[in-house]
Amino acid sequence: MRISLHDVSKGRNGQALPAISLEFHTSSVRFALAETEQRPTVLGLIASGRMRPDTGHVSIDAADDPKALRRRVALVDAPAVSDPHPDVALVGVVEEELMFAGLGATPLHARRWLARLGYTELAGVPFGSIDPAARVRILCELAVLRSGVEGIVLVSPDRHGGSPDGWWRIAGEFADRGYAMLVIIGGSATIALERMQEFDAINASGPVEPLAIDEPASPAADETPATSENGDAR
Repeated sequence: MRISLHDVSKGRNGQALPAISLEFHTSSVRFALAETEQRPTVLGLIASGRMRPDTGHVSIDAADDPKALRRRVALVDAPAVSDPHPDVALVGVVEEELMFAGLGATPLHARRWLARLGYTELAGVPFGSIDPAARVRILCELAVLRSGVEGIVLVSPDRHGGSPDGWWRIAGEFADRGYAMLVIIGGSATIALERMQEFDAINASGPVEPLAIDEPASPAADETPATSENGDAR
């Protein structure tokens, strides 16, 4: 799967989001710079097919298919859109996400799920008090429980504080598992990642080839994007 944003912008004169092009794809983790309170969420909504840009367009596997994009890409921790309420206990957040994934969603199911992930002791902790790296791990693991999810747009993990190495390593692990990962961050986190050369952090922003593919494929495969049969994901 390859997601390409071609000169997208939002708002009059790009006030909500200045024109940007970027690309992220299966088995990779990329970051994109977006600052101010509003722009990270706007970029996340557009990159995951949940908001139409005012200029430019978004493609998935070289096709314009917003429905497939919404189904196959989860929007994770976007402020005021998909971030859990900070006062809700973690077990409650997990219950809700298990329900959205069509799984057993009782408190017992949620606690068992947390135990498998190694977070039993955090079940009763308010979500706003969860360590930033654990927050990213939990939310991403919950997102990929939903049928058909092949990629994640993670919004502003740096806003929760701490060093970038925790959540960036986790994003890389999801890429190693075959997911397409886009992490939207601010300037300070960008500088920190670029200085940590061991992370080999790659900026998703830049010129985008409209029909870029990793390997040769038949014309029919180029023209027909893969789709999932099942529901949406935030």
